[in-house]
Amino acid sequence: MSTVVATRFSDEVLAELDQVARELRRTRAEVVRRAVEIYLAEYADHQIALQRLNDPDDPLLSTQEMWKELGWATPEPEPHD
Repeated sequence: MSTVVATRFSDEVLAELDQVARELRRTRAEVVRRAVEIYLAEYADHQIALQRLNDPDDPLLSTQEMWKELGWATPEPEPHD
């Protein structure tokens, strides 16, 4: 099922939307639909990140610890004289 949603855009945004649609050889509706899909996925990822950040039971790792857990080799820093 699909539902039509009406919204208003400024002239500037509409001009940019039309330009992108022309470049992609897509309709305005296709570009807007895809943009909303991407936004919603990014928003969901952001919410998960915030939940994890605020979870006191989820330990924070340093960059070095993260690399070690991922199995990435990291060179030890050279001592300074």
